[in-house]
Amino acid sequence: MDYGIQLYSIRDLAKENFEEAVAAAARIGYASIEFAGFFGRTSAQVNKAMEDAGIRICGTHSGWGELANDYENTLRFHKEIGNKHYTIPGADLSTPEKLKDFVEFLNYMTPKLAAEGIELAYHNHSREFIVNDFGVRTHDVLAEETNVKFEIDTYWAFVANEDPAKVLEKYAHRMSLIHLKDGTPEGKGKSLGLGSAPLSDVVATAKKIGLYMIVESEGQEPDGPAEITRCIDWLKVNG
Repeated sequence: MDYGIQLYSIRDLAKENFEEAVAAAARIGYASIEFAGFFGRTSAQVNKAMEDAGIRICGTHSGWGELANDYENTLRFHKEIGNKHYTIPGADLSTPEKLKDFVEFLNYMTPKLAAEGIELAYHNHSREFIVNDFGVRTHDVLAEETNVKFEIDTYWAFVANEDPAKVLEKYAHRMSLIHLKDGTPEGKGKSLGLGSAPLSDVVATAKKIGLYMIVESEGQEPDGPAEITRCIDWLKVNG
């Protein structure tokens, strides 16, 4: 199988040496990278880092404010690096007004980016699947009131007491990428195979549906490269 890696998993190395982080991801065995920031690099420098490493882009985690506040430059940058999947990693949806504004933004921006060949998606944490202070599950609102795609983070769905495999089946028509992650029920991330998330069910369901799996492992224990190495080793046996 061909797996992607979320750059946040090796943010310690990326902060010190972006190019080496990209190269390390490829050496360890990942075929693609989902960027989480570019650490001041130009689009040409990002492309060179990927070319030198022999790794491709599978998407980015990028803020919605970048699109709202600097659309033309943001679009140009993402097109120059060949990004087809612009995923918003989260948003403050803690009041009805903020949720309404975000829904309006998604309904404006989703078709605008689609016309440029870019899929706009939203990445969940556990909070989107839990009834909030004003009585709604924000993930339900996004599903019902927008056409944004979803990048389901299967671990955070698990933390919210959802069955992540069933969540994948429910939203199969709304996604192409997912996060494969492990950890404890309380929300502490672990390398794949060291937590209690139902990884085997997730992998089997993702394969059945045809979803591309991006590994994210946040613990950096003892560092990011060591952690994502444990993950790829698990996938060689169980993926």
